[in-house]
Amino acid sequence: MRPSAIDSVSVAVQRTREFLFKPFNWGTYLKFGLVAIITEGWGSKFRGSGNQGGHTSGGGPITTSPFGLLTSIQVAQGVAMALLATLFMLWIFYLVTRLRFAFFYSLVHNVKLIRPGWRAYRDQAGRFYWMNVVVGLCYLGLLVLVAMPFISGFLKLFREFRPGGHPDVALMLEIILPLIPVIFVMVLIGFLTDLVLRDFMLPHYALENATAGEAWGWAWRSVVDEKKEFFVYALLRLVMPTVAMAIVLMVLLIPGLMFAGAIGAIWYAIHGSFAGSAGASAAIGVMLQIFLGSVAFLFLLLMSVIVGGPLSTWVREYAISFYGGRYPALGNLLYPAAAQGLTDRV
Repeated sequence: MRPSAIDSVSVAVQRTREFLFKPFNWGTYLKFGLVAIITEGWGSKFRGSGNQGGHTSGGGPITTSPFGLLTSIQVAQGVAMALLATLFMLWIFYLVTRLRFAFFYSLVHNVKLIRPGWRAYRDQAGRFYWMNVVVGLCYLGLLVLVAMPFISGFLKLFREFRPGGHPDVALMLEIILPLIPVIFVMVLIGFLTDLVLRDFMLPHYALENATAGEAWGWAWRSVVDEKKEFFVYALLRLVMPTVAMAIVLMVLLIPGLMFAGAIGAIWYAIHGSFAGSAGASAAIGVMLQIFLGSVAFLFLLLMSVIVGGPLSTWVREYAISFYGGRYPALGNLLYPAAAQGLTDRV
């Protein structure tokens, strides 16, 4: 069985319906909806932010320290924080990678548990993780190389900008306009790289414990043999989830605004009631505001899982349904009846 890119859409819908709704269980639905959102990236974009601020004090030894010494301490603190943040993000990415393999196992074997895949694919997930780290570093290096020709232009723009004045619009357009197609190309390269890694190479790691070269070789030969089908697949893989999420956001826009308005009104009432209070009353006010914020966050998370879970599950089902028709080891697990019929004929 080798479904086309278009036929795989309906196959993925059917497999998603059977996995999440037959039989329906709220615990299973919410668990795998959350896993799907985390592993497929919907709502799980990690962003780093930093705050800068000044501190003033009166006559302390720190404020009278030499400027060079103070700068060195700040640099050391910044480097340490950046290192810790990097290590934390790498650890999170490792856990997400393990979860992707566990989710793959559950979908392929129709097992509604996370633990079997988490244990079965531990070694494969570890090797796949380090391969992704190397690919990510290469992509980061490419970004730096691409950005280098534009750095001098931005530095010139900043040097010519005066506080209270207006930036040179002509110079700004001269820098930004050539940058737009470069950004588009880099985003496209990132999408295609992620698609090849997760949709085509991951199954080889999981099912055959393949090396990076072996997984890439099989995936590349499959793409070369069916260029048109893989092009259609990549296009649908990009467009359909994006359109679906846009529709969902439009449908939920009014209810979301109403919910946000209600939460804001309640928060404002609580804040106003405890304004100017002290001691135990102030602590109670803070606790009520924290509780309200936690309830709002959990409600938004719940709605994201309920609405986005099936869509994210479909994305992974679409990937394994399409590539399963090109990769026999995966296809035999997805379509055992067809594989058995072929064996019987032989």
